[in-house]
Amino acid sequence: MNLDDIKQVVCREIERQGERLIGLAKDILDNPEPGFQEFKTAGRVAKEFESMGLSFEENIGITGLKASIDAQKGTGPNVAVIGELDSLKVLGHPHADPETFAAHACGHHCQIAMMLGVGLGLQAPGVLDSLSGRVTLMAVPAEEYIDVEYRDNLRRDGKIEFLGGKPEFVRHGHFDDVDIAMMTHTSASPDQGKISFGGTNNGLVAKSIKFSGTASHAGGAPHLGVNALNAAMIAMSAIHAQRETYRDQDTIRIHPIITRGGVAVSSVPADVRMETYVRGASIDAFLSASEKVDRALRAGAMAVGGSVDITTLPGYLPIQSSQPMLELYSGNAATLVGSDNLNQLGHRTGSTDMGDISQMMPVIHPYVEAATGNGHGIDYLVKDYSLGVLTGAKAMAMTVIDLLYENAENGYMVVDKYKAPLNKTDYLSLLRGMMKEETYTE
Repeated sequence: MNLDDIKQVVCREIERQGERLIGLAKDILDNPEPGFQEFKTAGRVAKEFESMGLSFEENIGITGLKASIDAQKGTGPNVAVIGELDSLKVLGHPHADPETFAAHACGHHCQIAMMLGVGLGLQAPGVLDSLSGRVTLMAVPAEEYIDVEYRDNLRRDGKIEFLGGKPEFVRHGHFDDVDIAMMTHTSASPDQGKISFGGTNNGLVAKSIKFSGTASHAGGAPHLGVNALNAAMIAMSAIHAQRETYRDQDTIRIHPIITRGGVAVSSVPADVRMETYVRGASIDAFLSASEKVDRALRAGAMAVGGSVDITTLPGYLPIQSSQPMLELYSGNAATLVGSDNLNQLGHRTGSTDMGDISQMMPVIHPYVEAATGNGHGIDYLVKDYSLGVLTGAKAMAMTVIDLLYENAENGYMVVDKYKAPLNKTDYLSLLRGMMKEETYTE
């Protein structure tokens, strides 16, 4: 078969599997699980791998899985196709778990179906005979950087080192033999077309903060207490006062929340907890902003005569896309939805651990505009499952074929042209260097 024939065979197979794939996505939607707790979702993926006749590894980073499909024509690059297992927590979302508030308000349920759709398409008769290399299907946990205190406890217990799923996959060596990676996200910007691609994202560090004071009767003897909640409020005001110092091009985003404000209204709060991200367009930018946040946190403790414990945790690195891969992908996307329905992205101020992978190898992270509402909001719902699952899977599968067709010339070209800023050793060293704990007492 020639290149176009192979793509048509794969797309027909993905379409044939459409009811199965969309049904899987909707089942995951109805059973959301937050990061490092995706046991039911991982079980569903395991069953799909088994039904595809694939051997697989599981329990990677607690809940992750991977399976490989070998091409038959010869050796070539290993292309990872990734889906994310985890949900968010969104109180009030129509598909939220009533007990945990877990909800797929970012479309990860479609990612898993897309990833499996690529695998099913490539297994169509005759396809692998014309390809060289390997495709690794990865179901990765914990992309949404939430539940920082819970995950930090997992870290302290030695169950994880990093709070994101892809860094854990890297740490355990599961990207060591991968040359190229891709995944597709759903999004809710239909006015921008049907498929968006390219662009960059912010990176981040996270902070888990504990303000300590002295409890006392809030009505009878507040003068004997040290109010840790006031310390946190002063710290937040000091953080806000720094905003004019941030350069526009660094797109700094700092958004703290208080996760514990006290235990009783009648008692001066003595133990107050806060979490925040510090995001920026470059590593230097968010690390510089992180230092300013630390000063603000210390100032809050100093002002009331309390203390603060600051745990800084590595988050995610800024993403960069492989231009040669984008050119291949955009051509396939145009075939599927028309060139008028494509959108070239600029800079986005959210963050993803796909950025970490992009620092070590060529990646793409396109979006299918299949949802409505606000991302991470109660109204974020995938409306067009054909676009959000089947078209997304087809575009990735067609790009895999471009990379691995015949002697994988395009795949080797993509790898050779990419100048990775980091190798695995440098990457792990960078993340470990971001991790620190500090106690400040006035």
